[in-house]
Amino acid sequence: MTTPDPTPPPPSATDRHPLRVAATLVLVLTVLRLAAIFASPLELNPEEAQYWLWSRTLDFGYFSKPPMIAWAIWATTAIGGNAESWVRFSAPLFHAVAGLSLYAVGRKLYDEWSGVAAAAVYMLMPGVALSSFILATDAPLLCFLALALLAYVEVQAGGRRLLPAAGLGAALGLAMLSKYAALYAVIGIGLHLVLSKDARRAWDLKTAGLALLAFAAVLAPNLIWNANHHFATVGHTAANANLGGKLFNPGEMLGFLGGQFGVFGPVPFGVLAGGGAVLAWRRRLRPQDLLLLCFAVPPLAVVTVGALLSRANDNWAASAYVAGAVLAAALLVRWRAKWWLIAGLGLQAALAVFMLLAVAHPAIVDALGRSNDIKRVRGWKQMAEQVVQRAQVEQINGGLSAIAVDDRFLFNALAYYGRDYIGTPDAPPLAIWLRRGHAGNQAETVAPLTPALGRRVLVVSLEGNQAPRITADFARAPTVGVLRQILSIKCAARYRDDEKTYNHRCLRRETLILGEGFAPLKNRD
Repeated sequence: MTTPDPTPPPPSATDRHPLRVAATLVLVLTVLRLAAIFASPLELNPEEAQYWLWSRTLDFGYFSKPPMIAWAIWATTAIGGNAESWVRFSAPLFHAVAGLSLYAVGRKLYDEWSGVAAAAVYMLMPGVALSSFILATDAPLLCFLALALLAYVEVQAGGRRLLPAAGLGAALGLAMLSKYAALYAVIGIGLHLVLSKDARRAWDLKTAGLALLAFAAVLAPNLIWNANHHFATVGHTAANANLGGKLFNPGEMLGFLGGQFGVFGPVPFGVLAGGGAVLAWRRRLRPQDLLLLCFAVPPLAVVTVGALLSRANDNWAASAYVAGAVLAAALLVRWRAKWWLIAGLGLQAALAVFMLLAVAHPAIVDALGRSNDIKRVRGWKQMAEQVVQRAQVEQINGGLSAIAVDDRFLFNALAYYGRDYIGTPDAPPLAIWLRRGHAGNQAETVAPLTPALGRRVLVVSLEGNQAPRITADFARAPTVGVLRQILSIKCAARYRDDEKTYNHRCLRRETLILGEGFAPLKNRD
Protein backbone atom coordinates (compact mmCIF):
# COMPACT_ATOMS: atom_id res chain seq x y z
CA MET A 1 0.00 0.00 0.00
CA THR A 2 1.30 3.42 -0.90
CA THR A 3 1.84 6.08 1.70
CA PRO A 4 -0.72 8.85 2.10
CA ASP A 5 -0.35 11.97 0.04
CA PRO A 6 2.14 14.36 1.63
CA THR A 7 0.70 17.08 3.81
CA PRO A 8 -0.05 20.13 1.65
CA PRO A 9 1.77 23.32 2.52
CA PRO A 10 0.01 25.98 4.59
CA PRO A 11 -2.24 28.19 2.48
CA SER A 12 -0.68 31.40 1.30
CA ALA A 13 -2.31 34.80 1.45
CA THR A 14 -3.64 34.28 -2.07
CA ASP A 15 -5.25 30.85 -1.68
CA ARG A 16 -7.25 31.24 1.51
CA HIS A 17 -10.55 31.39 -0.37
CA PRO A 18 -11.58 27.78 0.54
CA LEU A 19 -10.87 28.46 4.20
CA ARG A 20 -13.00 31.60 4.08
CA VAL A 21 -15.84 29.67 2.45
CA ALA A 22 -15.74 26.93 5.10
CA ALA A 23 -15.45 29.39 7.98
CA THR A 24 -18.27 31.56 6.62
CA LEU A 25 -20.56 28.56 6.14
CA VAL A 26 -19.96 27.34 9.68
CA LEU A 27 -20.29 30.81 11.20
CA VAL A 28 -23.52 31.70 9.37
CA LEU A 29 -25.21 28.41 10.22
CA THR A 30 -24.13 28.65 13.84
CA VAL A 31 -25.38 32.22 14.25
CA LEU A 32 -28.71 31.37 12.61
CA ARG A 33 -29.15 28.32 14.82
CA LEU A 34 -28.37 30.30 17.96
CA ALA A 35 -30.84 32.98 16.85
CA ALA A 36 -33.53 30.32 16.33
CA ILE A 37 -32.85 28.89 19.79
CA PHE A 38 -33.29 32.29 21.42
CA ALA A 39 -36.44 33.02 19.39
CA SER A 40 -38.04 29.64 19.99
CA PRO A 41 -41.02 29.21 22.35
CA LEU A 42 -40.42 25.46 22.53
CA GLU A 43 -39.80 24.08 26.00
CA LEU A 44 -37.12 21.68 27.15
CA ASN A 45 -37.94 18.05 26.55
CA PRO A 46 -37.67 15.86 29.66
CA GLU A 47 -34.24 14.53 28.70
CA GLU A 48 -32.87 18.07 28.46
CA ALA A 49 -34.49 18.91 31.77
CA GLN A 50 -32.77 15.87 33.25
CA TYR A 51 -29.38 17.07 32.00
CA TRP A 52 -30.08 20.52 33.45
CA LEU A 53 -30.91 18.92 36.80
CA TRP A 54 -27.63 17.00 36.71
CA SER A 55 -25.77 20.24 36.01
CA ARG A 56 -26.92 21.64 39.34
CA THR A 57 -24.64 19.11 41.06
CA LEU A 58 -21.45 18.62 39.08
CA ASP A 59 -20.00 15.13 39.18
CA PHE A 60 -17.80 12.80 37.12
CA GLY A 61 -20.73 10.63 36.12
CA TYR A 62 -24.50 10.15 36.26
CA PHE A 63 -26.84 7.18 36.17
CA SER A 64 -27.40 6.93 32.42
CA LYS A 65 -24.76 9.18 30.81
CA PRO A 66 -21.18 10.38 31.24
CA PRO A 67 -20.80 13.91 32.62
CA MET A 68 -19.90 16.11 29.63
CA ILE A 69 -23.42 17.23 28.81
CA ALA A 70 -24.04 18.33 32.41
CA TRP A 71 -20.74 20.21 32.44
CA ALA A 72 -21.67 22.02 29.23
CA ILE A 73 -25.04 23.11 30.63
CA TRP A 74 -23.41 24.25 33.87
CA ALA A 75 -21.01 26.45 31.86
CA THR A 76 -23.62 28.08 29.62
CA THR A 77 -26.23 28.61 32.34
CA ALA A 78 -23.54 30.12 34.58
CA ILE A 79 -23.14 32.78 31.87
CA GLY A 80 -26.74 33.43 30.83
CA GLY A 81 -29.08 31.89 33.40
CA ASN A 82 -31.40 28.90 33.34
CA ALA A 83 -33.65 29.78 30.40
CA GLU A 84 -34.14 27.12 27.74
CA SER A 85 -31.97 29.00 25.25
CA TRP A 86 -28.97 28.94 27.57
CA VAL A 87 -29.46 25.28 28.40
CA ARG A 88 -29.23 24.54 24.65
CA PHE A 89 -26.61 27.17 23.86
CA SER A 90 -23.64 24.80 23.54
CA ALA A 91 -25.25 22.45 20.98
CA PRO A 92 -24.58 24.55 17.82
CA LEU A 93 -21.16 25.51 19.19
CA PHE A 94 -20.12 21.87 19.50
CA HIS A 95 -21.19 21.28 15.90
CA ALA A 96 -19.34 24.39 14.71
CA VAL A 97 -16.08 23.06 16.17
CA ALA A 98 -16.74 19.70 14.52
CA GLY A 99 -17.42 21.32 11.14
CA LEU A 100 -14.20 23.33 11.18
CA SER A 101 -12.24 20.28 12.33
CA LEU A 102 -13.57 18.23 9.42
CA TYR A 103 -12.60 20.98 7.02
CA ALA A 104 -9.05 20.59 8.35
CA VAL A 105 -9.24 16.79 8.03
CA GLY A 106 -10.46 16.98 4.43
CA ARG A 107 -7.78 19.52 3.56
CA LYS A 108 -5.03 17.40 5.12
CA LEU A 109 -6.10 14.12 3.53
CA TYR A 110 -7.24 15.40 0.13
CA ASP A 111 -7.37 19.08 -0.83
CA GLU A 112 -8.86 22.42 0.17
CA TRP A 113 -12.18 22.04 -1.64
CA SER A 114 -12.70 18.53 -0.34
CA GLY A 115 -12.34 20.08 3.11
CA VAL A 116 -14.95 22.70 2.29
CA ALA A 117 -17.32 20.00 1.00
CA ALA A 118 -16.71 17.93 4.15
CA ALA A 119 -17.62 20.88 6.38
CA ALA A 120 -20.75 21.51 4.29
CA VAL A 121 -21.85 17.86 4.33
CA TYR A 122 -21.45 17.75 8.10
CA MET A 123 -23.01 21.12 8.97
CA LEU A 124 -26.02 20.47 6.71
CA MET A 125 -26.46 16.86 7.81
CA PRO A 126 -30.13 16.43 8.89
CA GLY A 127 -29.05 14.80 12.14
CA VAL A 128 -26.77 17.74 12.92
CA ALA A 129 -29.47 20.25 11.96
CA LEU A 130 -31.82 18.66 14.49
CA SER A 131 -29.12 18.14 17.11
CA SER A 132 -28.26 21.85 16.95
CA PHE A 133 -31.61 22.74 18.53
CA ILE A 134 -31.95 20.02 21.17
CA LEU A 135 -29.06 19.48 23.53
CA ALA A 136 -28.23 15.78 23.61
CA THR A 137 -25.06 13.77 24.05
CA ASP A 138 -24.43 13.47 20.30
CA ALA A 139 -23.37 17.12 19.98
CA PRO A 140 -20.30 16.93 22.27
CA LEU A 141 -19.58 13.37 21.12
CA LEU A 142 -19.29 14.37 17.45
CA CYS A 143 -17.28 17.48 18.34
CA PHE A 144 -14.59 15.56 20.22
CA LEU A 145 -14.57 12.71 17.69
CA ALA A 146 -13.86 15.26 14.95
CA LEU A 147 -10.99 16.67 16.99
CA ALA A 148 -9.71 13.13 17.64
CA LEU A 149 -9.85 12.32 13.92
CA LEU A 150 -7.90 15.48 13.12
CA ALA A 151 -5.25 14.59 15.71
CA TYR A 152 -4.99 11.05 14.34
CA VAL A 153 -4.52 12.37 10.81
CA GLU A 154 -1.79 14.68 12.10
CA VAL A 155 0.01 11.72 13.67
CA GLN A 156 -0.22 9.79 10.41
CA ALA A 157 1.14 12.76 8.46
CA GLY A 158 4.51 12.52 10.22
CA GLY A 159 6.62 15.37 11.51
CA ARG A 160 6.21 16.24 15.17
CA ARG A 161 3.93 13.53 16.49
CA LEU A 162 4.02 13.91 20.27
CA LEU A 163 1.63 16.85 20.53
CA PRO A 164 -0.94 15.36 18.10
CA ALA A 165 -0.68 12.02 19.93
CA ALA A 166 -1.43 13.70 23.26
CA GLY A 167 -4.28 15.60 21.60
CA LEU A 168 -5.67 12.36 20.19
CA GLY A 169 -5.73 10.72 23.61
CA ALA A 170 -7.29 13.75 25.27
CA ALA A 171 -9.94 14.18 22.55
CA LEU A 172 -10.89 10.50 22.72
CA GLY A 173 -11.14 10.79 26.49
CA LEU A 174 -13.42 13.83 26.19
CA ALA A 175 -15.50 11.96 23.59
CA MET A 176 -15.89 9.07 26.06
CA LEU A 177 -16.97 11.58 28.72
CA SER A 178 -19.67 12.67 26.26
CA LYS A 179 -21.01 9.27 25.23
CA TYR A 180 -19.57 5.79 25.36
CA ALA A 181 -20.22 5.40 21.64
CA ALA A 182 -16.78 7.04 21.33
CA LEU A 183 -15.47 3.50 21.80
CA TYR A 184 -16.18 2.98 18.09
CA ALA A 185 -13.34 5.41 17.30
CA VAL A 186 -10.95 3.35 19.41
CA ILE A 187 -12.04 0.28 17.44
CA GLY A 188 -11.53 2.23 14.21
CA ILE A 189 -7.97 3.14 15.15
CA GLY A 190 -7.21 -0.49 15.97
CA LEU A 191 -8.71 -1.62 12.68
CA HIS A 192 -6.66 0.91 10.75
CA LEU A 193 -3.45 -0.19 12.45
CA VAL A 194 -4.22 -3.81 11.62
CA LEU A 195 -4.99 -3.13 7.96
CA SER A 196 -2.32 -0.54 7.14
CA LYS A 197 1.40 -1.11 7.46
CA ASP A 198 1.96 2.60 6.83
CA ALA A 199 -0.35 3.44 9.72
CA ARG A 200 1.68 1.28 12.07
CA ARG A 201 4.92 2.95 10.98
CA ALA A 202 3.61 6.32 12.21
CA TRP A 203 3.67 5.11 15.81
CA ASP A 204 6.47 4.31 18.20
CA LEU A 205 6.47 3.40 21.87
CA LYS A 206 6.78 7.02 23.05
CA THR A 207 3.99 8.32 20.82
CA ALA A 208 1.60 5.48 21.63
CA GLY A 209 2.38 5.72 25.34
CA LEU A 210 1.66 9.44 25.39
CA ALA A 211 -1.68 8.97 23.61
CA LEU A 212 -2.71 6.21 26.01
CA LEU A 213 -1.60 8.26 29.02
CA ALA A 214 -3.63 11.29 27.93
CA PHE A 215 -6.66 9.09 27.22
CA ALA A 216 -6.44 7.39 30.61
CA ALA A 217 -5.89 10.65 32.50
CA VAL A 218 -9.02 12.25 31.02
CA LEU A 219 -11.22 9.17 31.41
CA ALA A 220 -10.00 8.00 34.84
CA PRO A 221 -12.31 10.18 37.01
CA ASN A 222 -15.37 8.77 35.23
CA LEU A 223 -14.12 5.19 35.63
CA ILE A 224 -13.57 5.81 39.34
CA TRP A 225 -17.07 7.27 39.61
CA ASN A 226 -18.53 4.20 37.90
CA ALA A 227 -16.60 1.88 40.18
CA ASN A 228 -17.99 3.73 43.20
CA HIS A 229 -21.54 3.52 41.82
CA HIS A 230 -21.64 -0.15 40.80
CA PHE A 231 -20.89 0.78 37.16
CA ALA A 232 -24.34 2.30 36.81
CA THR A 233 -23.69 4.21 33.57
CA VAL A 234 -21.93 1.28 31.91
CA GLY A 235 -24.72 -1.06 32.96
CA HIS A 236 -27.40 1.29 31.65
CA THR A 237 -25.59 1.59 28.33
CA ALA A 238 -25.31 -2.19 28.02
CA ALA A 239 -28.98 -2.61 28.94
CA ASN A 240 -29.96 -0.49 25.93
CA ALA A 241 -28.86 -3.38 23.71
CA ASN A 242 -31.89 -5.33 25.03
CA LEU A 243 -30.81 -8.74 23.78
CA GLY A 244 -33.33 -10.57 25.93
CA GLY A 245 -36.11 -10.64 23.32
CA LYS A 246 -36.49 -11.96 19.81
CA LEU A 247 -33.03 -12.26 18.24
CA PHE A 248 -33.90 -11.91 14.56
CA ASN A 249 -35.53 -8.70 13.43
CA PRO A 250 -34.82 -8.02 9.74
CA GLY A 251 -37.55 -5.38 9.64
CA GLU A 252 -35.87 -3.47 12.46
CA MET A 253 -32.53 -3.70 10.65
CA LEU A 254 -33.97 -2.45 7.35
CA GLY A 255 -35.74 0.35 9.18
CA PHE A 256 -32.47 1.40 10.81
CA LEU A 257 -30.59 1.36 7.49
CA GLY A 258 -33.36 3.33 5.82
CA GLY A 259 -33.23 5.84 8.67
CA GLN A 260 -29.57 6.54 7.92
CA PHE A 261 -30.58 8.31 4.70
CA GLY A 262 -32.51 10.68 6.94
CA VAL A 263 -29.75 11.07 9.54
CA PHE A 264 -26.79 11.59 7.17
CA GLY A 265 -28.64 12.74 4.06
CA PRO A 266 -29.72 10.75 0.97
CA VAL A 267 -26.78 11.60 -1.29
CA PRO A 268 -24.00 11.46 1.33
CA PHE A 269 -25.20 8.14 2.75
CA GLY A 270 -25.60 6.65 -0.72
CA VAL A 271 -22.08 7.74 -1.65
CA LEU A 272 -20.58 6.57 1.65
CA ALA A 273 -22.23 3.14 1.62
CA GLY A 274 -22.23 2.48 -2.11
CA GLY A 275 -18.99 4.19 -3.06
CA GLY A 276 -17.07 2.80 -0.11
CA ALA A 277 -18.27 -0.73 -0.83
CA VAL A 278 -17.42 -0.54 -4.55
CA LEU A 279 -13.95 0.88 -3.98
CA ALA A 280 -13.21 -1.74 -1.33
CA TRP A 281 -14.46 -4.56 -3.58
CA ARG A 282 -12.37 -3.36 -6.52
CA ARG A 283 -9.38 -2.68 -4.25
CA ARG A 284 -9.19 0.91 -5.41
CA LEU A 285 -9.21 2.50 -1.98
CA ARG A 286 -6.61 5.19 -1.44
CA PRO A 287 -4.82 5.16 1.92
CA GLN A 288 -6.86 8.17 3.02
CA ASP A 289 -10.10 6.37 2.05
CA LEU A 290 -9.11 3.35 4.11
CA LEU A 291 -8.35 5.50 7.14
CA LEU A 292 -11.79 7.13 7.02
CA LEU A 293 -13.61 3.86 6.36
CA CYS A 294 -11.95 2.33 9.42
CA PHE A 295 -13.56 5.07 11.51
CA ALA A 296 -16.94 4.99 9.73
CA VAL A 297 -17.61 1.25 9.37
CA PRO A 298 -17.51 -0.02 13.01
CA PRO A 299 -20.49 1.99 14.33
CA LEU A 300 -22.56 1.26 11.24
CA ALA A 301 -21.72 -2.45 11.31
CA VAL A 302 -22.21 -2.92 15.05
CA VAL A 303 -25.49 -1.00 15.25
CA THR A 304 -26.85 -2.73 12.14
CA VAL A 305 -26.19 -6.11 13.75
CA GLY A 306 -27.71 -4.79 16.97
CA ALA A 307 -30.84 -3.77 15.07
CA LEU A 308 -31.06 -7.24 13.55
CA LEU A 309 -30.70 -8.91 16.95
CA SER A 310 -32.85 -6.49 18.93
CA ARG A 311 -33.42 -2.83 18.08
CA ALA A 312 -31.58 0.40 17.30
CA ASN A 313 -32.41 4.08 17.24
CA ASP A 314 -31.48 5.90 14.05
CA ASN A 315 -28.92 8.12 15.80
CA TRP A 316 -26.98 5.28 17.42
CA ALA A 317 -24.52 5.18 14.52
CA ALA A 318 -24.08 8.97 14.35
CA SER A 319 -20.38 8.67 15.18
CA ALA A 320 -19.85 7.05 11.76
CA TYR A 321 -20.62 10.33 10.02
CA VAL A 322 -17.67 12.28 11.38
CA ALA A 323 -15.25 10.40 9.13
CA GLY A 324 -18.14 9.60 6.78
CA ALA A 325 -18.72 13.28 5.98
CA VAL A 326 -15.10 13.69 4.87
CA LEU A 327 -15.08 10.53 2.77
CA ALA A 328 -18.44 11.19 1.08
CA ALA A 329 -17.38 14.76 0.27
CA ALA A 330 -13.95 13.67 -1.03
CA LEU A 331 -15.46 10.99 -3.28
CA LEU A 332 -17.93 13.43 -4.79
CA VAL A 333 -15.13 15.91 -5.46
CA ARG A 334 -12.83 13.20 -6.85
CA TRP A 335 -15.51 11.87 -9.18
CA ARG A 336 -16.30 15.43 -10.30
CA ALA A 337 -19.93 14.75 -9.37
CA LYS A 338 -20.58 18.46 -8.98
CA TRP A 339 -24.31 18.26 -9.59
CA TRP A 340 -24.78 15.35 -7.22
CA LEU A 341 -22.92 17.33 -4.56
CA ILE A 342 -24.97 20.45 -5.25
CA ALA A 343 -28.23 18.48 -5.28
CA GLY A 344 -27.40 16.68 -2.04
CA LEU A 345 -26.32 19.82 -0.24
CA GLY A 346 -29.24 21.78 -1.69
CA LEU A 347 -31.75 19.26 -0.36
CA GLN A 348 -30.12 19.28 3.05
CA ALA A 349 -29.89 23.07 3.07
CA ALA A 350 -33.62 23.31 2.36
CA LEU A 351 -34.33 20.97 5.25
CA ALA A 352 -31.97 22.95 7.50
CA VAL A 353 -33.82 26.18 6.65
CA PHE A 354 -37.15 24.52 7.38
CA MET A 355 -35.86 23.38 10.78
CA LEU A 356 -34.67 26.90 11.55
CA LEU A 357 -38.10 28.31 10.79
CA ALA A 358 -39.95 25.51 12.59
CA VAL A 359 -37.92 25.98 15.77
CA ALA A 360 -38.41 29.74 15.76
CA HIS A 361 -42.09 29.50 14.70
CA PRO A 362 -43.63 26.12 15.68
CA ALA A 363 -46.96 27.23 14.19
CA ILE A 364 -45.45 26.08 10.89
CA VAL A 365 -45.38 22.53 12.22
CA ASP A 366 -48.95 22.86 13.47
CA ALA A 367 -50.12 24.14 10.08
CA LEU A 368 -48.64 21.05 8.44
CA GLY A 369 -50.57 18.79 10.80
CA ARG A 370 -47.38 17.57 12.51
CA SER A 371 -48.01 18.84 16.05
CA ASN A 372 -47.48 15.31 17.34
CA ASP A 373 -43.83 15.55 16.28
CA ILE A 374 -43.09 18.31 18.79
CA LYS A 375 -45.39 17.41 21.66
CA ARG A 376 -42.41 16.40 23.81
CA VAL A 377 -41.30 20.04 23.92
CA ARG A 378 -44.67 21.48 24.88
CA GLY A 379 -46.93 21.58 27.92
CA TRP A 380 -44.40 20.90 30.67
CA LYS A 381 -44.32 24.47 31.96
CA GLN A 382 -48.11 24.60 32.18
CA MET A 383 -48.14 21.27 34.02
CA ALA A 384 -45.52 22.44 36.52
CA GLU A 385 -47.42 25.66 37.21
CA GLN A 386 -50.60 23.70 37.90
CA VAL A 387 -48.82 21.28 40.22
CA VAL A 388 -47.12 24.09 42.13
CA GLN A 389 -50.43 25.92 42.56
CA ARG A 390 -52.10 22.80 43.92
CA ALA A 391 -49.12 22.05 46.19
CA GLN A 392 -49.29 25.55 47.67
CA VAL A 393 -52.99 25.07 48.42
CA GLU A 394 -52.36 21.68 50.07
CA GLN A 395 -49.54 23.17 52.12
CA ILE A 396 -52.08 25.57 53.62
CA ASN A 397 -54.82 22.94 54.04
CA GLY A 398 -52.81 20.30 55.84
CA GLY A 399 -49.21 20.38 54.78
CA LEU A 400 -47.34 18.11 52.38
CA SER A 401 -44.47 15.81 53.18
CA ALA A 402 -43.55 15.47 49.48
CA ILE A 403 -44.55 16.06 45.89
CA ALA A 404 -44.16 12.76 44.05
CA VAL A 405 -44.40 11.67 40.43
CA ASP A 406 -44.59 8.25 38.79
CA ASP A 407 -42.43 8.93 35.75
CA ARG A 408 -38.91 10.27 35.28
CA PHE A 409 -40.13 12.61 32.53
CA LEU A 410 -42.48 14.25 34.99
CA PHE A 411 -39.73 14.38 37.62
CA ASN A 412 -37.31 16.15 35.29
CA ALA A 413 -39.86 18.57 33.86
CA LEU A 414 -41.24 19.45 37.29
CA ALA A 415 -37.72 19.96 38.67
CA TYR A 416 -36.92 22.42 35.86
CA TYR A 417 -40.21 24.28 35.38
CA GLY A 418 -41.06 24.25 39.08
CA ARG A 419 -37.57 25.36 40.12
CA ASP A 420 -38.70 28.70 41.55
CA TYR A 421 -40.79 26.81 44.15
CA ILE A 422 -39.44 23.28 44.49
CA GLY A 423 -36.25 23.33 46.50
CA THR A 424 -37.15 26.45 48.44
CA PRO A 425 -37.41 26.22 52.27
CA ASP A 426 -41.23 26.40 52.22
CA ALA A 427 -41.71 23.72 49.57
CA PRO A 428 -41.99 19.95 50.10
CA PRO A 429 -39.25 17.84 48.48
CA LEU A 430 -39.69 16.32 45.04
CA ALA A 431 -39.68 12.51 44.97
CA ILE A 432 -40.52 9.70 42.57
CA TRP A 433 -42.70 6.66 43.20
CA LEU A 434 -40.83 3.48 42.25
CA ARG A 435 -42.61 1.25 39.79
CA ARG A 436 -40.29 -1.62 40.69
CA GLY A 437 -38.48 -2.67 43.80
CA HIS A 438 -35.22 -1.07 42.63
CA ALA A 439 -34.03 2.14 41.02
CA GLY A 440 -34.08 2.21 37.23
CA ASN A 441 -32.98 5.76 36.54
CA GLN A 442 -31.22 8.75 38.12
CA ALA A 443 -34.36 10.17 39.73
CA GLU A 444 -35.25 6.86 41.36
CA THR A 445 -31.67 6.57 42.61
CA VAL A 446 -31.45 9.97 44.29
CA ALA A 447 -35.06 10.81 45.23
CA PRO A 448 -37.24 7.72 45.81
CA LEU A 449 -40.51 8.12 47.63
CA THR A 450 -40.06 6.46 51.03
CA PRO A 451 -42.35 5.89 54.02
CA ALA A 452 -40.49 8.69 55.80
CA LEU A 453 -41.68 11.09 53.06
CA GLY A 454 -45.08 9.46 52.71
CA ARG A 455 -47.15 11.10 55.46
CA ARG A 456 -49.16 13.28 53.07
CA VAL A 457 -48.09 13.31 49.42
CA LEU A 458 -49.35 15.07 46.31
CA VAL A 459 -48.76 12.45 43.61
CA VAL A 460 -48.74 13.37 39.91
CA SER A 461 -49.37 10.40 37.61
CA LEU A 462 -48.55 10.71 33.90
CA GLU A 463 -51.74 9.95 31.98
CA GLY A 464 -52.98 8.21 35.14
CA ASN A 465 -51.61 4.90 33.89
CA GLN A 466 -50.12 3.91 37.26
CA ALA A 467 -52.89 5.38 39.42
CA PRO A 468 -54.34 2.02 40.61
CA ARG A 469 -50.91 0.77 41.68
CA ILE A 470 -50.08 4.06 43.37
CA THR A 471 -53.27 4.14 45.42
CA ALA A 472 -52.57 0.56 46.57
CA ASP A 473 -49.37 1.80 48.24
CA PHE A 474 -51.23 4.31 50.46
CA ALA A 475 -53.57 3.85 53.36
CA ARG A 476 -55.78 6.49 51.75
CA ALA A 477 -55.31 7.96 48.26
CA PRO A 478 -58.26 9.73 46.63
CA THR A 479 -57.98 11.27 43.17
CA VAL A 480 -58.25 15.02 43.63
CA GLY A 481 -57.98 16.31 40.07
CA VAL A 482 -56.82 15.88 36.49
CA LEU A 483 -54.45 18.35 34.86
CA ARG A 484 -54.91 18.85 31.13
CA GLN A 485 -52.42 20.48 28.79
CA ILE A 486 -53.48 21.18 25.22
CA LEU A 487 -50.23 20.81 23.30
CA SER A 488 -51.39 22.79 20.27
CA ILE A 489 -54.48 24.93 19.81
CA LYS A 490 -54.39 24.36 16.05
CA CYS A 491 -54.02 20.65 16.63
CA ALA A 492 -57.00 20.67 18.98
CA ALA A 493 -59.11 22.49 16.40
CA ARG A 494 -58.02 20.11 13.65
CA TYR A 495 -58.97 16.94 15.50
CA ARG A 496 -61.82 18.13 17.77
CA ASP A 497 -64.28 15.75 16.06
CA ASP A 498 -61.95 12.74 16.40
CA GLU A 499 -61.69 11.99 20.11
CA LYS A 500 -59.12 9.21 19.78
CA THR A 501 -56.75 11.24 17.60
CA TYR A 502 -57.34 14.35 19.70
CA ASN A 503 -56.39 12.57 22.92
CA HIS A 504 -53.31 11.03 21.32
CA ARG A 505 -51.89 14.04 19.49
CA CYS A 506 -53.20 17.18 21.11
CA LEU A 507 -53.60 16.52 24.82
CA ARG A 508 -51.58 15.33 27.77
CA ARG A 509 -53.17 14.62 31.14
CA GLU A 510 -51.81 14.09 34.62
CA THR A 511 -53.88 12.61 37.42
CA LEU A 512 -53.47 14.19 40.87
CA ILE A 513 -53.64 11.87 43.88
CA LEU A 514 -53.46 12.94 47.51
CA GLY A 515 -51.90 10.00 49.27
CA GLU A 516 -51.65 9.51 53.01
CA GLY A 517 -49.71 6.82 54.85
CA PHE A 518 -47.30 5.52 52.20
CA ALA A 519 -46.33 1.85 52.67
CA PRO A 520 -45.13 0.34 49.37
CA LEU A 521 -46.14 -3.20 48.51
CA LYS A 522 -43.44 -5.85 48.76
CA ASN A 523 -41.98 -7.82 45.85
CA ARG A 524 -43.07 -5.27 43.25
CA ASP A 525 -40.84 -6.75 40.55
